Parts: sequence; C-alpha cells; structure tokens
Amino acid sequence: MEAHKLTLQGRGLACVRSGRPVFSGLDFSLHSGQALVLRGPNGSGKSTLLRLVAGLLVPAAGSILWSDASIAEDPDEYRANIHYLGHQTGLKTALTVAENIAFWAQLYGVEAAVEESCARLGLARIADLPVKYLSQGQQRRTALARLVAMPLPLWLLDEPNVGLDDFSNKVLQDLMAEHLASGGMIMAATHTELGIAHAAVLNLPGGSMQNSGAR
Repeated sequence: MEAHKLTLQGRGLACVRSGRPVFSGLDFSLHSGQALVLRGPNGSGKSTLLRLVAGLLVPAAGSILWSDASIAEDPDEYRANIHYLGHQTGLKTALTVAENIAFWAQLYGVEAAVEESCARLGLARIADLPVKYLSQGQQRRTALARLVAMPLPLWLLDEPNVGLDDFSNKVLQDLMAEHLASGGMIMAATHTELGIAHAAVLNLPGGSMQNSGAR
C-alpha cells in the first residue's frame, strides 16, 4: 500500500444505457481507509457505476478523479492500482486455482503470494484442481484470493459475498477490515450486509449519501 493519502472522486457523473438515463449529477468522494457501499434496486446503476470507476465504461457526463487527476489521463497507471471483481469471476476454467492466481499476478507484473492467498481463502487443499471442477463458492473464493495475492489500494467489488458460506463470508469481512486499516479503499455494490464498519452508503438512483451503521 502506498504511504501517501489517496483519493477517489466522482463529479457530476451521468450514465445513459440503451438511450435512457440511468443516473445523472452523481457525486462521491472516497479517501484512504474508507469504504463506500452502493445500494439500490436492480437496474439502478450499481454495477454500471463500478464499471465506470474501473475504467471499463466512459461516463456520458462528469469525471472520475484519482488523487485529483482524471483517470482518463493515464488509464493504464490508474488500473494498476485497482482490483475489480465483477459478477463474473474472470477465471480460466482449464487452469488450476494456483495457476489462475499466478496468471492474474503476471498481468500486473508482480509476483503473487499464491500459497498465502490460497491458505487465507481456504483453498490450499484444492490449489492444484482445475477451476472447472469447483463449486460456485470455491470459484468465488478463488477470485477473492487475488485481493490477498496482489495488494492494491482500491477494491471495486460487485456483490462480493455471493455464493459464500458463513466461514468464507467472515474471511471476506476480515480481509476488508484489514485492507481499510492499512489505508486501502473499497467501493462495493451489494444487496446484503457486508459487515464493513463505518462505511458510507450511496443510494442509487438519487445519489443520497448517509452514514452506515454497519458493523
């Protein structure tokens, strides 16, 4: 984690999907050690906002700033600071658990802590098993193992606890708490309680922000 303070801001963001506005005039601000939870009904734009912040979509209006600079100025440098975990795990089913983690690390140009991440997510016994043989929950844990294997400042998580059992959900909560305590940042879309203490909540549509009592 970088020692200096990081900021992520959205200013006047608008999104149009199939010719119809999803949201407009949306503002948010996120700093080192903070979490922002996105809530709203299906179709309100939670996943879309995460994809905008990940640089996978371009806003119809407004801008996204990473430490006061537009992410459009140097998208590759910005993406080197983020973990984006969407609905799809992004795993290569022919590769093993360990090979998938190592593959993603190679894309980032870093050496992955494969054994540590497998142990933390309860994957050590199946590390050499091809992903195509894993359950949905095991695949989700394999995707989440990247958070441990390659520490990056900003986590963008779309329904991260889908398919997780109680034990795995507790592991995820611990990982998020540790990440925030070390100065990391989290933006997460969810329909359920993630257990992030003192997270701000951004309700879509409408863009109203409030303090969450989540613990």
